[in-house]
Amino acid sequence: MNFLQIVIYALVQGITELFPISSVGHGVILPYVLGWTQVSDDPNFLPFVVMLHLGTALALLVFFWRDWVDLISSLWMPKPKQRRLLGLIVVATIPAAIIGKLFENKLQALFPFALSAAIFLIVNGFVLFFADRLRQRQRGGIAVERMSYWQSLVIGVIQVFALIPGFSRSGITMTAGLAVGLDYDEAARFSFLLATPIIAGAGILEVPKILHHHTGHMLQYGVIGGVLSGIVAFFSVAFLMRYFNTQEVRALRPFGYYCVIVGVIVAILAAANLHF
Repeated sequence: MNFLQIVIYALVQGITELFPISSVGHGVILPYVLGWTQVSDDPNFLPFVVMLHLGTALALLVFFWRDWVDLISSLWMPKPKQRRLLGLIVVATIPAAIIGKLFENKLQALFPFALSAAIFLIVNGFVLFFADRLRQRQRGGIAVERMSYWQSLVIGVIQVFALIPGFSRSGITMTAGLAVGLDYDEAARFSFLLATPIIAGAGILEVPKILHHHTGHMLQYGVIGGVLSGIVAFFSVAFLMRYFNTQEVRALRPFGYYCVIVGVIVAILAAANLHF
């Protein structure tokens, strides 16, 4: 990898992991469109990707550090709202962790191509349009702590669709949150809090394998990329939380248009076997 490739991969990860536009989909599309398949096909690419995800998880942890302090301290302090929110996060994390561990490689192996990622990115765009329609029909919104554990479980199960390149984790969890009555900022907050243990856990599980099997420049590239990805992710989540806090309707529509437009362009390129 050269420095430009490190920077571009880190920027894309820091933005697409949190924006509802699918980091996994962009991870498939980007090397195809730019002709970097020799990088993404290299087995040494794994530690680099893991470090990018750890950087994103660290950014979420730093941004929501007050929330996490309150959530953890609720285990021994009288903080009923925070304790209930922690329970909701745990319940939503369990199916994603179990199903993700069992089927992640199988799901991603079924759809490893730019064309399939582009098609699912288009579908993701229409999911975001649907989410906006749900929000338009609501009057007000409930606080996230008022969700039931069953509703949290459903959000956790739906989150598994993000394993398919093209579906966005934040997009589908926000859509599910809106469906159970949350408004945009509460759905985004729960989505990002839920993403923190999922992204961090998946990355940490791979670290021992990386240290055992991978050495050399790729680890150094991973550290650089992880730091840059984390910085970009921090500003991404700061922007999104402010954005969703000020939007009443149609907040997801711009991201939906992006997904559809990019998906159509990449699908045409892939069908014609063309690159930029």
